[in-house]
Amino acid sequence: MFKQVKSALFWYYLYKFRKRAILIFFLTLVALFSGFIYGDIVEYLKITQNIEYLKYILFGKWFIILFNILLSIYLVLTIFKKESEVKEDKKKAVKKEPKIEKEESFSQREKELLHKKKLKTKADILLEK
Repeated sequence: MFKQVKSALFWYYLYKFRKRAILIFFLTLVALFSGFIYGDIVEYLKITQNIEYLKYILFGKWFIILFNILLSIYLVLTIFKKESEVKEDKKKAVKKEPKIEKEESFSQREKELLHKKKLKTKADILLEK
């Protein structure tokens, strides 16, 4: 029973935040593949005797990895923050009551209809006949 609840919650949140989950997944893939790409580039630079470019490649590799990790952490931390901001905005909207203009530009017939004590539907009229 508990496994079913866990599974239901997992799939619910995965569906709800699927765009962010996919983005985080691809960011971690890029961070992992940057290590393999770096290894290939280092081998190529050793073969071609261009070792002076290794420091730039190393800096680029770690920049990509750290950027992806930090962006993933930010996305994970802001998943639930976004919901709370939306709830706060809804609460503020409820507290603010729309200003109702008190201008009465109704005709006499409309005023009578607005202040009528008993409104009759078509069914009430048919029952009276």
